[in-house]
Order: sequence, then C-alpha cells, then structure tokens
Amino acid sequence: MNQIHHFLNGSIVEGRSQRFAPVYNPATGEQSAQVALATADETRDAVRQAHDAFAAWSRVSPLKRSRILFKFKALVEAHTDELAAMISREHGKVFSDAKGEVTRGLEVVEFACGIPHLQKGEHSMNVGTGVDSYSMMQPLGVCAGISPFNFPAMVPMWMFPIALACGNTFVMKPSEKDPSTPMRLAELLKEAGLPDGVFNVVNGDKESVDVLLTDERVQAVSFVGSTPIAEYIYATASAHGKRVQALGGAKNHMVIMPDADLDQAVDALMGAAYGSAGERCMAISVAVPVGEQTAQRLREKLIARLETLRVGPGLVDGPDNDMGPLVTKEHLEKVKGYIATGVEEGAELVVDGREAVIEGSGDGYFVGGTLFDRVTPGMRIHAEEIFGPVLAIARAASFDDAVAMINAHEYGNGTAIFTRDGDAARQYCEQIQVGMVGVNVPIPVPMAFHSFGGWKRSLFGPLHMHGPDGVRFNTRMKTITQRWPSGIREETNHFTMPTL
Repeated sequence: MNQIHHFLNGSIVEGRSQRFAPVYNPATGEQSAQVALATADETRDAVRQAHDAFAAWSRVSPLKRSRILFKFKALVEAHTDELAAMISREHGKVFSDAKGEVTRGLEVVEFACGIPHLQKGEHSMNVGTGVDSYSMMQPLGVCAGISPFNFPAMVPMWMFPIALACGNTFVMKPSEKDPSTPMRLAELLKEAGLPDGVFNVVNGDKESVDVLLTDERVQAVSFVGSTPIAEYIYATASAHGKRVQALGGAKNHMVIMPDADLDQAVDALMGAAYGSAGERCMAISVAVPVGEQTAQRLREKLIARLETLRVGPGLVDGPDNDMGPLVTKEHLEKVKGYIATGVEEGAELVVDGREAVIEGSGDGYFVGGTLFDRVTPGMRIHAEEIFGPVLAIARAASFDDAVAMINAHEYGNGTAIFTRDGDAARQYCEQIQVGMVGVNVPIPVPMAFHSFGGWKRSLFGPLHMHGPDGVRFNTRMKTITQRWPSGIREETNHFTMPTL
C-alpha cells in the first residue's frame, strides 16, 4: 500500500504516529493509499522548521524571492498534466476541470511574482519641515494554511505563494482525503530553489490543526472549508493572538430575469451547478427564476440538458465526462440524504440523480445530476450547503422578492444575475448582500489580482484571500518618520552599475 507522509525541511519525512487515514479513488471506491496523520509533536516540528528558516528567508530580497516563484510557475506549467491526474485520481473531478484548477492556482503564483512592486509601501516627503515619512510592509513569520478536499492544488496556491513572496515561511495542512498534490507542489518548490524549511507540509487531522491554531510561533492562519469549522478556526486562532482569514460555506443563487437569454443561462447553470459534482464553494445551487413563465421555461430546458449530462470517471480514454464522482462514500450518502430530505419537505423532485446508471462505475461514489423545483426558503435543501450535484429552483414573483430571498440567507459567498437590463443588473449589484457578484457570469471567482471572499457567514476575518488583501494579510505595516541633521555631506563618486 502506497504511504503518504510529510514534507519537512526540504525532504519527505516518514510519520511517527502509526496513525493513518485511507485515501480512495472515488471513481472505483478502491483504496489507493494511506496518509500518515501527524501527532502534535510532529506538527510542532514542522512549525519549528519554518520558524528556524524565517530569519534567513525574510532577509532575501523580494526580487530574489520572485525569481524562485517564477521558476516554480514554470515547473507547475510543465507538470500540469501530472498534477491534474493526481487530482482526478484522489478527488474525482474530470481531467479538464482538474487542469483548470491548476491554472487558477497558477494565476495567484503569477500575481505573487510581482511582489517587488506589491511590497513597496508608501512614502511622503516633507510631512514636516525636513521630515519624511515612509512605510514598510514586513513579513509576519510563520504562516499556516489549512485547505479543503475540493481544490487540493488551487486553494493551497491561493495561500502559500503570496505568503512566501512576502518573506514568510509556511506550514501547509492539506485535506487528508487527497494529500498527494500538495506534497508534489512542495517538491516542485524545492526544485525551483526554495530554501529548506521555508515550506513544509504536515498531513494530519484535528490534532495537527489545533497545534497550528495555538502555537505561539504561528502568526497567521488561512482556512477554507465548512462554516462550523471556519468559525472554530477563527475563534481559536484569534484567541491565541493570530490573524485569521477563514472562508466558510455557501449557498449561491442565480437570478434569471424574464428578459435573460435563457439558453445562455441554462448553459451557465449546467456548468455552475454540476461541474466538479457541485463540490465547489462557488457552485450555483439555487436558480431563482423571476416569474412563472420564466420558471417553467427554465425547468423544461434544464430537464432536457440533464438527459445529456455525461457522468463517469474523471480519467478516461477519449472525451472527458461532464461530471465525476463525489469524493468519499460518506459524502455520497450525505448528498443522497439531502435528496431524501428535499422530498420529505415537499419540494418537487424533477430529476433524481440517485437513479442514474453510470456505466463501469463499480463501487464508485457516483450520483447523477439532480433537480428540484418549488423549493422554498424554509426547506433544509435551501438553507444548507449540500456540496453535491443538486440544483434547486426557488421561484420568485418579482426582482424585489428574489433580492429579499437571497439577502435573508445566512451565507453570502457568491451570486449571479442573468439579464439584458442594465438597470436591473446595477440595482442587483448595489442591493445584494453577497461578496462576489456575477452579471451574466455564473461563477464570479475574481482573478488573482483581485481578492476572493464572501460576506456574512461565508467569511470570518476582515481580509479576503489573494490579490491586494492577500498581500495585506501576509504583511504588517511599519511606518517610519525621520529627520536628518543638515550640513553633513560626503562626496563619493560611483562609476559602476549597481546590481543585486
């Protein structure tokens, strides 16, 4: 049985705990590996390695740090197919989607490569007579990242490239469900020239997480996952004096106005609801058609499209499937349980993914695309994040009713409106209480040079991830006000080009 251990101080280190978690291939249901679960002491060792490496790494110039990240970017590009296959084997998403995940992560690496500009700070001359003031954006120290199973490459690359670029060292705790990709990224960082100890990967569970939240040497914690865990991460790490960005759950709505291009909206919904088997925090899980006629036309078009949805393994010879399996058997049963709950609550089950026949699936964790209609805000399938390929139609009588429904929800991660009416779109963007909004764009994930984050119970902490907020999160500002005595000059001639 293949064993996955830890990456500490520049090399793979065998775990000492003798505790392991199984890693499965979701397409077959077969165990493919086991991952070591670190003890508290092993996790503290990872923090110590990062702490010891910080003094030297923080003194490396931003330009030299950027050059290492440029090399890392080139290596990830060269190994994209390898990384995507790893993701497909352990997470289950189809190969093209896995490649897209790597690409979106790389965009943050590209942004981080601009750190010499991003970390410049500010300067003001003559704030008083002969007095200048300037700021420095200095690294924090050891930063930690705790990433989810659904994006084993992208979410870690939302976290560590900017932290490293800013001069911090890093301890990564990936999901134990699909740990191979972060381990491979660590190897590529070393190959790119990152000094030993600057980036470490410790595989583990809550025992490891609690060390990262409480160890005084850890200065900042980044997290993506469910809202209950995000709330725990935020409360615990904050109580121990750390800055925290903890991204939680979501229930993302798409409003379809009567004037929308309905074919375009349905195309967008199919990908946004069923891509990656719905295991995305930005997945559209509720369609909100405005008006009964819009709702009926939307329903009919979705039913027709679901009949052609290709569900199967993520790695196949030939064209990709549209949707792969769910990540674990436990999660499969959870999603099936939500479908049963929706029926019990009185929602109309239009397409039942539990009845889907998946050729060659064996014991894989498959459920087909599922569609509910006449879902109301009082139902659990509207209130809770299902994290599976289940789309609910929640009909709204008017634009105002649609906005009110969404604003009343506890989550505020992402949303979209499809319309040809610029005034309606503008009002929607102003009135909706959601952090990321798409206008005729179904999954409005910001590009890397903007910042990613929701509102309400979708985000705990004041700063969003990557982009300008990412740089602010990973640095602390120091402001210097200075005045020099006049009349002191030293005449020196320099005739050579200054270089680093």
